Amino acid sequence: MRVVVALGGNALLRRGEPLTAENQRANAREACRALAPLAREQELVISHGNGPQVGLLALQGSAYTAVDTYPLDMLGAQTEGMIGYLLQQELGNELPKEVRLATLLTMIEVDPSDPAFEDPTKPIGPVYTEEEAERLRKEKGWVVKPDGDAFRRVVPSPLPKRIFGIETIETLLESGCVVICAGGGGIPAMYTEDEVPAGRRLVGVEAVIDKDLASAMLAIDLRADALVIVTDVDAVYADWGTPTQRAIRRATPTALAASPFAAGSMGPKVRAACSFVAETGRLAAIGSIADTDALLRKEKGTIVTLDARGLELVQAA
Repeated sequence: MRVVVALGGNALLRRGEPLTAENQRANAREACRALAPLAREQELVISHGNGPQVGLLALQGSAYTAVDTYPLDMLGAQTEGMIGYLLQQELGNELPKEVRLATLLTMIEVDPSDPAFEDPTKPIGPVYTEEEAERLRKEKGWVVKPDGDAFRRVVPSPLPKRIFGIETIETLLESGCVVICAGGGGIPAMYTEDEVPAGRRLVGVEAVIDKDLASAMLAIDLRADALVIVTDVDAVYADWGTPTQRAIRRATPTALAASPFAAGSMGPKVRAACSFVAETGRLAAIGSIADTDALLRKEKGTIVTLDARGLELVQAA
């Protein structure tokens, strides 16, 4: 069975937790303990978020004024390598030494005319108070928006069009490798017209692609049997944050896609799961990193399948 697991950035760094190397390694270790049973039994591809990490690198870079801050595509590449290194090392500590692991830097094409460039929505970096966010907006020219009871920087999040190197990922899988790729939604790149022999040039883009949408494309392109999206909540909830909130245990992609979810958090996860199931007819699941195995067995989380009965809800305790 071929499985793509998309690790949320908050599964690797809990909300409000300091962005220290020690915290990230500890969370990576916990995530890899949950992933190890899948790696032993399935063909496993791991993608991951990078919102907190790429935002911190941008903040650190802006403090050094001798040169311009590195663009988000370069920071995305840095975080792909850093998080991939942590996951590869910690997963290797959980698995027999003969299991092969590979981390790939992955470029993903986006459309230069994508409307996301006019309306930034993707949260990156740490959370701020309203006063801190307003100061950073004025000092650095950032776009900041509410994120729950706090504020975060937001950047453009264009839709992924094409994954470069999908054949390499498939070759590694077929040779028995666990593959870590498309980290942070991949490194955003686009073609621009230029006076070069080919008539165009591939360049990086100042944006962050949503890792869940990129993971859905990855799972579709790899003909995966399941897409598992793990985060820091146990399921998708209807009426989240209200006295009537209820966990959605099973849903068809049509019914789930028709429900409203926050654009900067659960919305892309729902959209990714629905697009994968609608395209392939296979299984998608959304839930907690601690329940990874159970998600694949359809025992926990929100299960998205074509044979569900609309939205099947459970009243929260």
